[in-house]
Amino acid sequence: MVLRFVTALAALVALATSVAAQSRGDTEARFRTFLENDIRAEAARAGVSGQTFAAAFSGVSLDWDLPDLVAPGSAPPAERRQSQAEFRSPAAYFSEQSLQGLASSGRSLAQRYQPVLQQIEARYGVPGHFLVAIWGRESGFGQAAIPHSAIRVLATKAFMSTRPDLFRRELIAALQILERGDISPAAMKSSWAGAMGQPQFLPSSYLEYAVDFDGDGRRDIWNSVPDALASIANYLAQKGWQRGRDWGFEVVIPDGVSCAQEGPDRARTIAEWEQIGISRISGNAFPEHERRGAGMMLVPAGRHGPEFIVTPNFYVFKEYNNSDNYALFVGNLGDRIAYGSGGFRGSWGNVGTMLRSDIATMQRSLEGAGYDVGGADGLPGFKTRRSIGEWQARAGRAPTCFPDRDLVSVIR
Repeated sequence: MVLRFVTALAALVALATSVAAQSRGDTEARFRTFLENDIRAEAARAGVSGQTFAAAFSGVSLDWDLPDLVAPGSAPPAERRQSQAEFRSPAAYFSEQSLQGLASSGRSLAQRYQPVLQQIEARYGVPGHFLVAIWGRESGFGQAAIPHSAIRVLATKAFMSTRPDLFRRELIAALQILERGDISPAAMKSSWAGAMGQPQFLPSSYLEYAVDFDGDGRRDIWNSVPDALASIANYLAQKGWQRGRDWGFEVVIPDGVSCAQEGPDRARTIAEWEQIGISRISGNAFPEHERRGAGMMLVPAGRHGPEFIVTPNFYVFKEYNNSDNYALFVGNLGDRIAYGSGGFRGSWGNVGTMLRSDIATMQRSLEGAGYDVGGADGLPGFKTRRSIGEWQARAGRAPTCFPDRDLVSVIR
């Protein structure tokens, strides 16, 4: 009896394996048809030659190990229940060990490439220490492993991912790069998401912002440090970097000044912020030229963490990666590289771990009361933070401008 059961079980496993192999083989065949019938014609309309197309897809198969794949004809997997996703204090993002290590390497590299960085700053207006900071954050100064074939990643995701239209556009852009001859298909390496080279540009960003700064006739963001750094600078410059201005200043916001004044749409001159009692936590005065310029309040953890007045350049950092924490990280890392300064002086309070579903419930309640929270996504962006602060003030509470467990049961 046991032998018959084992034999039957082995037969079932073999059958399942065979069916899976056939299914995968069928999908691979459909993938080749997709490339030949759909992508080839679109690439040709975009100026990609048949020779370039053939070289790009020679031997390319689906990469089944990538995340977020959806087999053609299948329904997308059910999204992870929001109640299972956690939101933590921003403190977890700012690893002091990581920042110190990047700053140490960054200072050495900034000195090594000083002549190039000076030339880049003269052309684009972006200080070199911020370029080095982004370089370090994105690819560990070019040392991080970027192992994937960009063409294979983008083709796989264009065929069977949760965002096929996005990756289809990026795949065509990647083929246009190959057509221009800047890189070979084998050398066009990317992350699992298709971000390429040392600056981690998507192909469309490469086409728009990558530059040849070392003068060899190719825009090589994979192997040329001058090209990589200048491409980052060109990106920031075209996104609106204001020459001569800093990214921001850590400040002290007095208790009598509401934290619910955050956001780029509530800008004042830094002198006006100063007039209502906001001062630099270092005790130094704001530079005079900065006092005349626009500044925005930023409280990424509300009253539970460091507080800032940031300039428009902070939001240019966010164009590179749309995250307050990312922009603060590269701003602080750049300061460490340039000035040897350390971490933020204000401490990140322990606000505990919350479920994103609880924050989303709070956001929906605030929306129902007429507040603009920027969408009920379970993540407290500046519109959610200031809406919480405004609600707290109207309820007779001291504004903290940040979600916590107590507020979940109150804001309904």
